[in-house]
Amino acid sequence: MTDYMLVDTHLHSDNSPDGHHSAMFICESAVAMNLKAISITDHCEIDVFYQDHYDRSTVQSYFEIMKAREAYRGKLVVLRGIELGEPVYDLKLTEKLLSKLEYDIVIGSLHNLRGMEDFYYMKSFNEADAKRWLTEYYDELIRMADWGKFDTMAHITYPHRYFFKRSGISVNMDDYKKQTDELFSLLAEKEIALEINTGGLRQPLNKLSPEADLVKRFHELGGKYVTFGSDAHYVEDLAKDFDKAAEAARYAGFKSCVFYQNHNPMEIPL
Repeated sequence: MTDYMLVDTHLHSDNSPDGHHSAMFICESAVAMNLKAISITDHCEIDVFYQDHYDRSTVQSYFEIMKAREAYRGKLVVLRGIELGEPVYDLKLTEKLLSKLEYDIVIGSLHNLRGMEDFYYMKSFNEADAKRWLTEYYDELIRMADWGKFDTMAHITYPHRYFFKRSGISVNMDDYKKQTDELFSLLAEKEIALEINTGGLRQPLNKLSPEADLVKRFHELGGKYVTFGSDAHYVEDLAKDFDKAAEAARYAGFKSCVFYQNHNPMEIPL
Protein backbone atom coordinates (compact mmCIF):
# COMPACT_ATOMS: atom_id res chain seq x y z
CA MET A 1 0.00 0.00 0.00
CA THR A 2 1.12 3.56 -0.63
CA ASP A 3 2.05 5.77 2.33
CA TYR A 4 -1.07 7.96 2.24
CA MET A 5 -3.19 4.83 2.84
CA LEU A 6 -1.28 4.06 6.04
CA VAL A 7 -2.13 7.12 8.17
CA ASP A 8 -5.67 7.70 9.44
CA THR A 9 -6.28 11.07 11.13
CA HIS A 10 -9.89 10.60 12.28
CA LEU A 11 -11.22 7.60 14.17
CA HIS A 12 -13.17 6.81 17.33
CA SER A 13 -12.67 4.46 20.25
CA ASP A 14 -15.28 3.31 22.75
CA ASN A 15 -14.72 6.58 24.59
CA SER A 16 -17.00 8.08 21.95
CA PRO A 17 -20.73 7.40 22.47
CA ASP A 18 -20.90 5.71 19.08
CA GLY A 19 -17.48 4.01 19.20
CA HIS A 20 -17.16 0.25 19.54
CA HIS A 21 -13.55 -0.74 20.30
CA SER A 22 -10.92 0.11 22.88
CA ALA A 23 -7.88 2.20 22.00
CA MET A 24 -5.66 -0.86 22.54
CA PHE A 25 -7.71 -3.03 20.18
CA ILE A 26 -7.72 -0.25 17.57
CA CYS A 27 -3.92 -0.10 17.77
CA GLU A 28 -3.62 -3.88 17.56
CA SER A 29 -5.82 -3.86 14.46
CA ALA A 30 -3.88 -0.96 12.91
CA VAL A 31 -0.60 -2.85 13.36
CA ALA A 32 -2.15 -5.96 11.78
CA MET A 33 -3.16 -3.78 8.80
CA ASN A 34 0.41 -2.39 8.56
CA LEU A 35 -0.71 1.17 9.25
CA LYS A 36 2.08 3.56 10.21
CA ALA A 37 0.14 6.11 12.29
CA ILE A 38 -3.33 6.78 13.63
CA SER A 39 -4.98 9.70 15.40
CA ILE A 40 -7.59 8.61 17.93
CA THR A 41 -10.03 11.52 17.89
CA ASP A 42 -12.91 10.80 20.21
CA HIS A 43 -15.99 12.99 20.24
CA CYS A 44 -16.32 15.97 22.53
CA GLU A 45 -19.56 17.87 21.93
CA ILE A 46 -19.11 21.25 23.59
CA ASP A 47 -22.80 22.22 23.68
CA VAL A 48 -23.65 19.14 25.79
CA PHE A 49 -20.26 18.84 27.51
CA TYR A 50 -21.57 18.28 31.04
CA GLN A 51 -25.01 16.86 30.20
CA ASP A 52 -23.50 14.00 28.16
CA HIS A 53 -20.46 13.56 30.44
CA TYR A 54 -17.75 14.62 28.01
CA ASP A 55 -15.98 16.13 31.01
CA ARG A 56 -15.21 12.51 31.98
CA SER A 57 -14.93 10.78 28.60
CA THR A 58 -12.40 13.26 27.19
CA VAL A 59 -10.07 12.63 30.11
CA GLN A 60 -10.56 8.86 29.85
CA SER A 61 -9.92 8.96 26.09
CA TYR A 62 -6.72 10.95 26.59
CA PHE A 63 -5.52 8.55 29.31
CA GLU A 64 -6.14 5.50 27.09
CA ILE A 65 -4.45 7.13 24.10
CA MET A 66 -1.37 7.77 26.25
CA LYS A 67 -1.35 4.14 27.44
CA ALA A 68 -1.64 2.88 23.86
CA ARG A 69 1.04 5.32 22.73
CA GLU A 70 3.52 3.73 25.14
CA ALA A 71 2.40 0.16 24.51
CA TYR A 72 2.82 0.46 20.73
CA ARG A 73 5.93 2.65 20.67
CA GLY A 74 8.15 1.45 17.83
CA LYS A 75 5.26 -0.40 16.16
CA LEU A 76 2.74 2.36 15.49
CA VAL A 77 2.67 6.14 15.89
CA VAL A 78 -0.33 6.83 18.12
CA LEU A 79 -1.31 10.49 17.96
CA ARG A 80 -3.31 12.32 20.61
CA GLY A 81 -6.49 13.68 19.07
CA ILE A 82 -9.95 15.02 19.74
CA GLU A 83 -12.95 15.81 17.56
CA LEU A 84 -14.34 19.04 18.95
CA GLY A 85 -17.97 19.34 18.01
CA GLU A 86 -19.59 22.78 18.10
CA PRO A 87 -16.51 24.47 19.67
CA VAL A 88 -17.74 28.04 19.13
CA TYR A 89 -20.99 27.42 21.03
CA ASP A 90 -19.01 27.91 24.27
CA LEU A 91 -15.56 29.28 23.51
CA LYS A 92 -14.63 29.74 27.16
CA LEU A 93 -15.21 26.04 27.85
CA THR A 94 -13.51 24.98 24.61
CA GLU A 95 -10.37 26.97 25.27
CA LYS A 96 -10.23 25.80 28.90
CA LEU A 97 -10.31 22.19 27.68
CA LEU A 98 -7.62 22.77 25.06
CA SER A 99 -5.37 24.45 27.63
CA LYS A 100 -5.46 21.41 29.91
CA LEU A 101 -4.60 18.59 27.50
CA GLU A 102 -1.80 18.42 24.93
CA TYR A 103 -3.05 17.19 21.57
CA ASP A 104 -1.32 16.39 18.31
CA ILE A 105 -4.45 17.09 16.28
CA VAL A 106 -7.67 18.95 17.03
CA ILE A 107 -10.50 18.34 14.58
CA GLY A 108 -13.16 21.03 14.33
CA SER A 109 -16.61 19.77 13.41
CA LEU A 110 -20.30 20.62 13.54
CA HIS A 111 -23.01 18.01 14.09
CA ASN A 112 -25.97 20.19 15.04
CA LEU A 113 -27.25 23.73 15.04
CA ARG A 114 -27.71 25.71 18.25
CA GLY A 115 -30.49 24.30 20.40
CA MET A 116 -31.09 21.42 17.99
CA GLU A 117 -30.19 17.74 18.08
CA ASP A 118 -27.53 16.12 15.93
CA PHE A 119 -28.68 15.72 12.31
CA TYR A 120 -27.93 12.01 12.79
CA TYR A 121 -30.90 11.66 15.17
CA MET A 122 -33.43 13.66 13.18
CA LYS A 123 -36.08 11.41 11.64
CA SER A 124 -37.14 13.33 8.53
CA PHE A 125 -36.59 16.57 6.63
CA ASN A 126 -38.42 18.75 4.15
CA GLU A 127 -36.57 20.71 1.48
CA ALA A 128 -37.38 24.16 2.88
CA ASP A 129 -36.05 23.28 6.33
CA ALA A 130 -33.02 21.55 4.87
CA LYS A 131 -32.11 24.64 2.85
CA ARG A 132 -32.61 26.98 5.81
CA TRP A 133 -30.63 24.77 8.15
CA LEU A 134 -27.77 24.38 5.68
CA THR A 135 -27.50 28.16 5.40
CA GLU A 136 -27.20 28.31 9.20
CA TYR A 137 -24.79 25.37 9.15
CA TYR A 138 -22.32 27.06 6.82
CA ASP A 139 -22.58 30.29 8.80
CA GLU A 140 -21.56 28.33 11.89
CA LEU A 141 -18.62 26.73 10.04
CA ILE A 142 -17.50 30.23 9.03
CA ARG A 143 -17.62 31.30 12.69
CA MET A 144 -15.57 28.25 13.59
CA ALA A 145 -12.98 28.99 10.92
CA ASP A 146 -12.80 32.61 12.06
CA TRP A 147 -11.97 31.37 15.59
CA GLY A 148 -9.50 28.96 14.02
CA LYS A 149 -7.90 27.16 16.99
CA PHE A 150 -7.97 23.70 15.43
CA ASP A 151 -5.96 21.80 12.83
CA THR A 152 -8.45 20.40 10.33
CA MET A 153 -12.15 20.93 9.61
CA ALA A 154 -14.12 17.70 9.33
CA HIS A 155 -16.87 16.52 7.01
CA ILE A 156 -18.23 19.92 5.97
CA THR A 157 -21.16 18.29 4.17
CA TYR A 158 -22.19 16.27 7.23
CA PRO A 159 -25.94 17.09 7.12
CA HIS A 160 -26.20 16.04 3.47
CA ARG A 161 -25.91 12.36 4.31
CA TYR A 162 -28.93 12.48 6.64
CA PHE A 163 -31.04 14.68 4.37
CA PHE A 164 -30.59 11.97 1.75
CA LYS A 165 -30.81 8.96 4.06
CA ARG A 166 -33.98 10.04 5.86
CA SER A 167 -35.85 11.97 3.15
CA GLY A 168 -34.09 11.45 -0.20
CA ILE A 169 -33.07 15.13 -0.41
CA SER A 170 -30.02 15.92 -2.56
CA VAL A 171 -28.14 19.18 -1.99
CA ASN A 172 -27.00 21.51 -4.77
CA MET A 173 -23.83 23.11 -3.42
CA ASP A 174 -24.08 25.96 -5.93
CA ASP A 175 -26.73 27.39 -3.59
CA TYR A 176 -24.05 27.81 -0.89
CA LYS A 177 -21.10 28.91 -3.02
CA LYS A 178 -20.74 32.34 -1.41
CA GLN A 179 -20.59 30.77 2.03
CA THR A 180 -18.22 27.95 1.12
CA ASP A 181 -15.91 30.39 -0.67
CA GLU A 182 -15.78 32.51 2.49
CA LEU A 183 -15.18 29.39 4.57
CA PHE A 184 -12.39 28.11 2.33
CA SER A 185 -10.73 31.52 2.19
CA LEU A 186 -10.65 31.67 5.99
CA LEU A 187 -9.26 28.15 6.30
CA ALA A 188 -6.61 28.97 3.71
CA GLU A 189 -5.66 32.23 5.42
CA LYS A 190 -5.18 30.43 8.75
CA GLU A 191 -3.48 27.41 7.12
CA ILE A 192 -6.11 25.06 8.55
CA ALA A 193 -6.52 21.78 6.70
CA LEU A 194 -9.69 20.56 5.04
CA GLU A 195 -10.55 16.97 5.86
CA ILE A 196 -11.55 14.58 3.10
CA ASN A 197 -13.78 12.27 5.08
CA THR A 198 -14.48 8.84 3.61
CA GLY A 199 -17.25 7.96 6.07
CA GLY A 200 -19.92 9.20 3.67
CA LEU A 201 -18.99 6.42 1.26
CA ARG A 202 -20.36 4.00 3.86
CA GLN A 203 -23.70 5.86 3.94
CA PRO A 204 -26.58 5.59 1.43
CA LEU A 205 -25.45 8.94 -0.03
CA ASN A 206 -22.18 7.21 -1.03
CA LYS A 207 -20.09 10.39 -1.38
CA LEU A 208 -16.88 11.78 0.06
CA SER A 209 -17.34 14.66 2.47
CA PRO A 210 -16.67 17.02 0.83
CA GLU A 211 -16.74 15.88 -2.78
CA ALA A 212 -13.83 16.47 -5.15
CA ASP A 213 -15.19 19.69 -6.70
CA LEU A 214 -15.33 21.36 -3.29
CA VAL A 215 -11.82 20.17 -2.47
CA LYS A 216 -10.71 21.70 -5.78
CA ARG A 217 -12.34 25.00 -4.90
CA PHE A 218 -10.54 24.99 -1.54
CA HIS A 219 -7.24 24.56 -3.42
CA GLU A 220 -8.13 27.36 -5.86
CA LEU A 221 -8.76 29.72 -2.93
CA GLY A 222 -5.34 29.01 -1.45
CA GLY A 223 -5.98 25.94 0.69
CA LYS A 224 -2.65 24.42 1.62
CA TYR A 225 -3.42 21.16 3.42
CA VAL A 226 -5.84 18.25 3.31
CA THR A 227 -6.17 15.39 5.79
CA PHE A 228 -7.67 11.96 5.15
CA GLY A 229 -10.07 10.65 7.79
CA SER A 230 -12.02 7.41 7.75
CA ASP A 231 -14.23 8.52 10.67
CA ALA A 232 -14.08 4.85 11.65
CA HIS A 233 -16.20 3.64 14.56
CA TYR A 234 -15.31 0.00 13.83
CA VAL A 235 -11.78 -1.30 13.25
CA GLU A 236 -12.69 -2.77 9.88
CA ASP A 237 -13.13 0.78 8.57
CA LEU A 238 -9.63 2.03 9.45
CA ALA A 239 -8.14 3.94 6.49
CA LYS A 240 -11.01 2.73 4.32
CA ASP A 241 -11.38 4.19 0.81
CA PHE A 242 -8.28 6.37 1.11
CA ASP A 243 -7.54 5.61 -2.54
CA LYS A 244 -10.72 7.57 -3.35
CA ALA A 245 -9.70 10.40 -1.02
CA ALA A 246 -6.32 10.57 -2.78
CA GLU A 247 -8.01 10.61 -6.18
CA ALA A 248 -10.12 13.60 -5.09
CA ALA A 249 -7.08 15.39 -3.65
CA ARG A 250 -5.04 14.91 -6.81
CA TYR A 251 -7.97 16.07 -8.96
CA ALA A 252 -8.13 19.20 -6.77
CA GLY A 253 -4.44 19.94 -7.36
CA PHE A 254 -2.92 18.71 -4.10
CA LYS A 255 0.41 16.90 -4.24
CA SER A 256 0.26 15.62 -0.66
CA CYS A 257 -1.96 15.03 2.35
CA VAL A 258 -0.91 15.71 5.94
CA PHE A 259 -1.17 14.34 9.45
CA TYR A 260 -0.35 16.29 12.59
CA GLN A 261 2.25 15.82 15.32
CA ASN A 262 2.06 18.46 18.06
CA HIS A 263 -0.08 20.53 15.65
CA ASN A 264 2.67 20.49 13.01
CA PRO A 265 1.60 19.28 9.55
CA MET A 266 3.63 16.31 8.28
CA GLU A 267 3.29 15.85 4.54
CA ILE A 268 2.75 12.53 2.77
CA PRO A 269 3.25 12.67 -1.02
CA LEU A 270 0.38 11.53 -3.20
